[in-house]
Amino acid sequence: MLELDHLAVSAATLEEGAHHVEEALGVTLAPGGRHELMGTHNRLLHLGPGLYLEVIAVDPEAPAPARPRWFDLDRFAGPPRLTNWIARCEALAQVLPRAPAGAGAALALSRGDLAWEMAVPADGRLPFDGAFPALIAWQQGAHPAARLPEADCRLIGLEVIHPQARALRAALAGLLNDPRVVISEGPQKALRATLRGPRGEVVLS
Repeated sequence: MLELDHLAVSAATLEEGAHHVEEALGVTLAPGGRHELMGTHNRLLHLGPGLYLEVIAVDPEAPAPARPRWFDLDRFAGPPRLTNWIARCEALAQVLPRAPAGAGAALALSRGDLAWEMAVPADGRLPFDGAFPALIAWQQGAHPAARLPEADCRLIGLEVIHPQARALRAALAGLLNDPRVVISEGPQKALRATLRGPRGEVVLS
């Protein structure tokens, strides 16, 4: 019912985040765009069919949104890091009733000819300290990964670490079945993506 859609690296500035990923992986990120409703902007990296990575940050040229930004970006501080993973479904109305409380309400969004619905929590904070995936449903069959240049970079695995790993696994049971995604117990929430690219295998966290 859910498929891994993309990974989000948050950063204080888009330039800082892009440099962090490009230096780590030996790739060049593609242009992304602006999210007017959230006051954010991004750059993108192709990771294979139906999968990509985005570097996202507050857009300093955009007016402050009327609501908290997604991915808890209003409280972000420190160096760029992998903060979120995003899973897609055919219809949010089918998945949200089975998601934990606080997974968000569906918002209709668009940029150019791309249109999607995304579940965004009212306070910007996803369940399990952001270890639960943000939920997205692309409309009209369009997907950003199909438009991105090949970067010879692929995801090998994603480790999602949280003190309540057992509860997180239970929340995802019956919704996600992807051997690349492993839920592990640890002292605090963290994400670690193992990627294979021009510089070999690299762990992005």
